[in-house]
Amino acid sequence: MPDLARRIGLGLAARGSLDDVTGWAGRAAAMGLESVWIHDSYFERDAVTYATAIAARVPEIGVGLGALNPFTRHPVLIAMTISALDELAPERIRLGLGSALPLRLGQMGIPYAPADAVTRSSACIDTLHALWKGERLAAGAPGLPPLVPMFPPVHRVPIYVAGYRSAILELAGQKGDGYLARPAESIAGLRKLLSVMHRAARAAGRDPESIDVAGYLLALVDDTRRAALNRAKREPFVIYMMSILSDVTLRRAGFDPALRDRIATAWRAEDYTTAGGLVPDELLDAFILCGTAAEVADRVAEYREAGMTLPLLQPVVQDEDQVTRILDAAVRYGTGASGARRRVALAEQRLGAGSSLGRRAAAYWEIVRPFSFTASSTPVAVGGAVAALAGMFDWTLFAVALVASVLLHIGTNVTNEIYDVRKGVDTIVSPRASHALVKGLLGEREAFGLAFAAFGLAFGLGVYLASVRGWPIVALGLAGLVGGYTYTAPPFQYKYGPIGIPLVFLLMGPLMVVGGFYAVAGTFDPRALWASVPVGLLVAAILHGNEWRDISDDARAGAQTFSVRAGRGSAHWLYVALVVGPFLALSAAVMVGALPTATLLVMLALPLLVRQIRSSELGAAGQQRAIAMIDLRTAQLHAAFGFLMAAGLLLAALVPTP
Repeated sequence: MPDLARRIGLGLAARGSLDDVTGWAGRAAAMGLESVWIHDSYFERDAVTYATAIAARVPEIGVGLGALNPFTRHPVLIAMTISALDELAPERIRLGLGSALPLRLGQMGIPYAPADAVTRSSACIDTLHALWKGERLAAGAPGLPPLVPMFPPVHRVPIYVAGYRSAILELAGQKGDGYLARPAESIAGLRKLLSVMHRAARAAGRDPESIDVAGYLLALVDDTRRAALNRAKREPFVIYMMSILSDVTLRRAGFDPALRDRIATAWRAEDYTTAGGLVPDELLDAFILCGTAAEVADRVAEYREAGMTLPLLQPVVQDEDQVTRILDAAVRYGTGASGARRRVALAEQRLGAGSSLGRRAAAYWEIVRPFSFTASSTPVAVGGAVAALAGMFDWTLFAVALVASVLLHIGTNVTNEIYDVRKGVDTIVSPRASHALVKGLLGEREAFGLAFAAFGLAFGLGVYLASVRGWPIVALGLAGLVGGYTYTAPPFQYKYGPIGIPLVFLLMGPLMVVGGFYAVAGTFDPRALWASVPVGLLVAAILHGNEWRDISDDARAGAQTFSVRAGRGSAHWLYVALVVGPFLALSAAVMVGALPTATLLVMLALPLLVRQIRSSELGAAGQQRAIAMIDLRTAQLHAAFGFLMAAGLLLAALVPTP
């Protein structure tokens, strides 16, 4: 365990699995952190449950609840809850007590007034102290017996008063064991708040230094501060925090509340892309700790100098990577390996050549979505297999057609992401395979360059094929090029309308299978058309699965897809039809003799079909997580089906039946 000379804690939200959260708490304990605090944030999971799990599973660390409030939890209920936790983890529980956010209370229809926040919080503290001592309290209505606590006296549980209004700070000075600063508080604001609390403490005859000062410090760690800032301003939670900053909080930090209002308008409309673009670097630097682990540790030291005795580093993005980086920053601060040093200007920060190249390569990999290439390679593979069955296979022409098809797909994927972001369909919270643009990993101009390069290379390969096979390749290639680009780009943007599914079926089914066969064989064959139908249905299933999963985002962005128009129920049944239909269509082709019996090898893909049907049923029942990766898994089914069919065709070519 590192020897931490400075107190430091970890702030977590009640989100993610209990195993993950308790595991992170265990690592925090092993690294010497003082406590783990669970942020009671509406509308996520219950913070008390998570705090209980940490208290039970991690015996070496303090557990903070912060901040519960007397609007949604009656003081008697809070007393009962803390009593049980105190018995589970004696002298390890800390209670944050606040007034709750008016916005969240309003969403739940709970009346709120600033004066009520102080009076309720003050009365709640008195009630807690009395009940924890075992005292009887007068009933809240006449004629009823008094309240008698039926639990043993509570060990010492410090109460941290949470809030940012002057009256709340006065209450903390008068009655609090500590003060809990809210997430996204500036250093200038903290100094002002603590001066109010200290005056109130002295007026009440208390020593201000006896009041512990804790505070959530939202942090996002990356290889450079520029990268961290870019990521932070694209996170809905950060945008939300910027949108609820009070006028006085903003003015203390030197910002005009009108900026907050513009951000809040976009946030309320769930337009996170626009909202993030409105957030300047300076605003984030004032309220969020963004940078490398060393820079974040230095910023924590600045809060310590301003009077925060127990900083609570809370990751903006609560995942394994960020929690690991946050814990690194916490240890740097706790061991004294940080100080209030000059913050390096953004222009002075540069990634090393290797890191920069790796980050760029990862962004390109993400935006081109290689997992989806089965949708373009499978049709050509099937067309080539039909050519082999016809005895007209050519390896060179097959390879050129395959590469051209994948290049068209890359251009389509990149163009798709560009216009999805422009239209507001893609946001940082969208459950999509690529967030390269919304995370700022790539710029739009660079993305267009990548798309046009892919289309250009595909065009060049098409010219070669046309020189060998003639004008039909020109027609097929132009149809693929125009169809791929205008999938989401003007003037057609057919992805956003109800004709997207049938057009994708035609373009990536009959067009690509028949086109692949023609490129290799130089003629047409009805067997290629028969083989194209099941392939096209499964490609359409990939697109439709996306539409079904993203129905809310699409509707908000004004798209009129089949799923938006027909609703979730009809979308579910269409998806089932699109994944079951290929097996039926191929069976019918074999029955009428259009395709060889060996193509029934596709039945080996039935387990994947069953998996998709089960997932779709869960999705139809409202379990959105079951279809979060529906595009990837449908692509896996498409690939298995298509390549098994190609294998069957090749088998029939090698071992002809009499």
